[in-house]
Amino acid sequence: MSSALQTPDGTLAGVDGCRAGWIALVRAPGDTRPRLMVRARFADLVDELGPGAILAVDMPMGLPARISGPGRGPEQAIRRYLGARQSSVFCIPARAAVEAPTYLEACALALETSGPPRKVSKQAFFLFGKILEIDRMLRADPGLRDRIFECHPEFAFCRLNSMAAMATPKKIRGAVNPAGIAERIAVLVRHGIEPGIFADGPPRGAAMDDLVDAAVNLVMAGRHAAGLTTPFPADPARDAHGILIAIHG
Repeated sequence: MSSALQTPDGTLAGVDGCRAGWIALVRAPGDTRPRLMVRARFADLVDELGPGAILAVDMPMGLPARISGPGRGPEQAIRRYLGARQSSVFCIPARAAVEAPTYLEACALALETSGPPRKVSKQAFFLFGKILEIDRMLRADPGLRDRIFECHPEFAFCRLNSMAAMATPKKIRGAVNPAGIAERIAVLVRHGIEPGIFADGPPRGAAMDDLVDAAVNLVMAGRHAAGLTTPFPADPARDAHGILIAIHG
């Protein structure tokens, strides 16, 4: 049985960003079925889940002062396992660029703090607000760093699928791909996620791919709580604020 179903010691949550803010699939001790939550602010979600909850989140954490190569160490470490799904791993720039108020300033700072010099993709830039939501919390409360960790859904599916990347994309030209969703739901069901969770579609403010990503993150939260995840890279660095720079899978 999947560790996502074994929660004797606390609440588990798989979290993904969505149009309305954040979507979480949550299982607390005694729950017979995970419950869905959508909250506008990450801080509200963490407060509501309470102390001790373990959250697996699809959002970069840990921002180095300089980038060497195509993205942070975690992005470089997992990309080679994903085959045709490599494009799902965005290159996140150095902290100064993430903290920049505009796209042009972010690109300028990214060029200054990367080797070889690299600008910022629009897809990555649109994540910066959510990245900084979590970053502010981890900097203000170091105790959260032991129970909020970064994962990447496509890499999580790869890990759960005997290190074989998904054969189909979740989206094609910006639209949800039913075949890709079905492939991922099949993996989730094998790991203990009830298929009925997906029957009614996503909640208001989220898309079907957000729901599927939150579900695989819940599985990873359970595996993390059981000591079954591994950091990528194997010897992760920490940023200037002591935040670990690693994707767990």
